[in-house]
Amino acid sequence: MRDHLLAIRDRILLSTRFQRLAAAFPLTRPIANAQAQKAFDLCAGFVYSQITLACVRLGVLDAVRDGVLSIDVLAARAGLPLARARVLVNAAAAIGLLSLRSRDRIGLGMKGAAIVANPAISALIEHHALLYDDLSDPVAVLRGREDSGRIRRFWPYAAGGARGAEETQEIKAYCELMGHSQELISNDIIAAVSFAGFGRVLDIGGGDGTFLAALARSSSSFSGCLFDLPAVADRAGRNFEAAGLSDRCEVVGGDFLVDQMPSGFDAATLVRVLHDHDDGDAARLLSSVCRGLQPGGTVIIAEPMSGMAGTATVADAYFGFYLMAMGSGRPRRPDEISSLLIAAGFRDVRIVRTRRPLLVCIVIAQSPK
Repeated sequence: MRDHLLAIRDRILLSTRFQRLAAAFPLTRPIANAQAQKAFDLCAGFVYSQITLACVRLGVLDAVRDGVLSIDVLAARAGLPLARARVLVNAAAAIGLLSLRSRDRIGLGMKGAAIVANPAISALIEHHALLYDDLSDPVAVLRGREDSGRIRRFWPYAAGGARGAEETQEIKAYCELMGHSQELISNDIIAAVSFAGFGRVLDIGGGDGTFLAALARSSSSFSGCLFDLPAVADRAGRNFEAAGLSDRCEVVGGDFLVDQMPSGFDAATLVRVLHDHDDGDAARLLSSVCRGLQPGGTVIIAEPMSGMAGTATVADAYFGFYLMAMGSGRPRRPDEISSLLIAAGFRDVRIVRTRRPLLVCIVIAQSPK
């Protein structure tokens, strides 16, 4: 019945006569205009992203962080001719990054304030230059081009490199981006899941240790271990030492798809790890986790998930294409993750919602007792 009704709707919407009537009739005109704006936003989205990138790279948002500035002062700080600065300011104000104030002054817009308050967002905006380069020909990506893209080379596990212990510039960039983005979701995970009953936690693929450090700061009795590629784990170890957490947070280097992981933990966390891997690798990883946990141990999978209310734009649109460009993994629905967990030997699978499901959802399961 739903498909039949949608088919009728499609025929109506495709009628040019109906479109003219909807745009002219006072009651339907706001709806027609709103849909036209959304359609235009789809066409102009790349331009909006480049306006945002320009504001970040030129320091425009940071410049007005502490108060309004006149357009000429802002232009001088950004190193732009006044006329070009005005084009950027007007464009940024149009998409909510800046706000036009009285006497030709500029302040932060609501979206700009969100970016300035979260350095992780600025890091992601810079990172997206790689993604946009890969997606300059989306059809080629969809058809599975064989040449390796910039996003694939950025992530060491996707490119099949960085297995050694020496940190490279690529590893440094990868760790910094992981750390920034982990900051956005660490508190949401800790607020949604009680870690009080876990004596020791293994954080698999934990990057530079941002999440494990947040766990350690949330509980004085907590102890954990981070397992990641050797160069990444070494960097996490230095971060733990600098934060005074090295007595409670240890690191072990290795490849969880090849090497044996540390065992005997009460819980294991996979924070934005599973969706980076294809089904076969994800199944092997979960089986290894199940074998390594204490009897009755808990696995906590936290990442953006498909099929949840309000997550489609992030999970299906953004991560769907991002992971395809990366050449590994895919966004999964909670029931798909549940099936992988059960096949790996876990039981008592449950879904835990977070306060911002757009960024992260959680699936928890227990190993056999």
